[in-house]
Amino acid sequence: MLALVGFLTLIALVGFHVLLAGVTTRFFRLRLSTGWGSVVYTVVLTPILLFVSTLFFTGVLNVGIGLDLGSPTIVFGLLIVLPLVLGVAIDYLYVPSPEEYELPDTR
Repeated sequence: MLALVGFLTLIALVGFHVLLAGVTTRFFRLRLSTGWGSVVYTVVLTPILLFVSTLFFTGVLNVGIGLDLGSPTIVFGLLIVLPLVLGVAIDYLYVPSPEEYELPDTR
């Protein structure tokens, strides 16, 4: 039973990380005026944010307790790389580009 709860909380954490990666990617695309700036910030800062979140949730809140994934590489891939790739792909492929929106004049 403890392994089932650990598995479900781990899946929820992966989903949260996908959401977090998508939101940060969108934030960088909206705030930065250069094309490469948003890519660099997404590739550099988002994994750091996901790593800190992983340390907090798995260390302090014991998410995934009772699971043995085998190695730290699998945990890194499952909680940082996979959500980063999915979040960026969702933002770039399924959400319209920021240039497609027309904003009203603020004067």
